[in-house]
Amino acid sequence: MPQNKQIHLDSRPQGEAKASNFKLVISETPALQPGQVLVRHHFLSLDPYMRGRMNDAKSYAQPQALGQTMGGGTVGEVVESKHARFAVGDKVVGMGGWQQFSVVDADQPGALRKVDTTHIPLSAYLGAVGMPGVTAWYGLVKIIEPKVGQTMIVSAATGAVGSAFAALSKARGCRTVGIAGGPEKCRYALDELGFDACIDYKLHADAQSLSKALKEACPQGVDGYFENVGGMVLDAVLSRMNAFGRIAVCGMIAGYDGAPLPLTYPALILMNRLKVEGFIVSEHMEVWPEALTELGTLVATGKLRARESIAQGLEAAPEAFLGLLKGRNFGKQLVSLL
Repeated sequence: MPQNKQIHLDSRPQGEAKASNFKLVISETPALQPGQVLVRHHFLSLDPYMRGRMNDAKSYAQPQALGQTMGGGTVGEVVESKHARFAVGDKVVGMGGWQQFSVVDADQPGALRKVDTTHIPLSAYLGAVGMPGVTAWYGLVKIIEPKVGQTMIVSAATGAVGSAFAALSKARGCRTVGIAGGPEKCRYALDELGFDACIDYKLHADAQSLSKALKEACPQGVDGYFENVGGMVLDAVLSRMNAFGRIAVCGMIAGYDGAPLPLTYPALILMNRLKVEGFIVSEHMEVWPEALTELGTLVATGKLRARESIAQGLEAAPEAFLGLLKGRNFGKQLVSLL
């Protein structure tokens, strides 16, 4: 069995996460037991939710254990199998974590899924045709419930979730507006992702200034908002929501270092009779087949052309992850383990 490089969580962050919180470890891969599969990972997914799991605090997910391999989504290839349903060479997606190889109990529900790479690149199953894409789908379709002609906004618009949100929203006949950081990301949102408008939040010092820009981009107000950021951005969007608007709360990346994010004008929720609903996509596995079918079609037909930022080698994962938290990535952040 091959030697296996892994990255463990070595210490919990005090405030901002640092590369020193992680540790590279080399371990022996255990021999397979009946029903197990050995997967060589090709790509590792880096996602903002991982920052929350680094803290030892009450949350929707168990904290990442110290001295253990960081958890995370992976795609790769079966290189040895003691399970009848999986053969050597099968391309698979799972939660193998920050390591080169994983030994998977393939009978566990949802532990490993075969994927078809004929028309969809393997890496896309960690982005547009994976958890981020389904996250966008659930928030839009099940919480926001868009109608033709309505105005939708998504923050972190050029990330993996925002990219998928744009394609899904446009497919439903909605005016779709993004909020992103920097002119290059806004150009990408307009030219490649198909947004009708994109606002560079870095040009605005406060929620009042950002709200004015939103008024120009959304002359009919805002009917649906997909929230990834929080803080000033949420304050600004709240001020532009139409009556009976819907807000799907997916992430609060502005507060991932632990500082509270106060809401300036919560009375707007009552005044505009808004629906505000937080969700965790892994709690809604029943929608995944429908969502993945639509997302796969959008990617295969070129209607969803999501970019990927790819760091090379497992050792690059910590710095790539810290860059993701600061918005340095373009589209889905991956680590190539090939």
